[in-house]
Amino acid sequence: MAKYLVNVSYTLEGVRGVAKEGGSARREVASALIAAAGGTMESFHFAFGSDDVIVIADLPDNVAATALALTVSASGGAHTSVTPLITPEEVDEAVKMHPNYRAPGA
Repeated sequence: MAKYLVNVSYTLEGVRGVAKEGGSARREVASALIAAAGGTMESFHFAFGSDDVIVIADLPDNVAATALALTVSASGGAHTSVTPLITPEEVDEAVKMHPNYRAPGA
């Protein structure tokens, strides 16, 4: 499975929902949503700043990650961004590749 960072920013409607239901209820909803997509939730944290929630999840693939992001955003209660996370070993493999590339204007 691939690991993803999911950033969530609540809309006003979403903030009202958290205030009504509490934080642990949102964590349980997120865990169930990720499980329904065939994944597992590694961590769930509320945060200050532009993101209200940070989630690390293991998901089967980009299709599952996209489905989660679309489902949450379509609810109207939050906006999401999803970032694939890459292991150091994957970077080791990538630096061994030498694809041909010409920079613009070169």
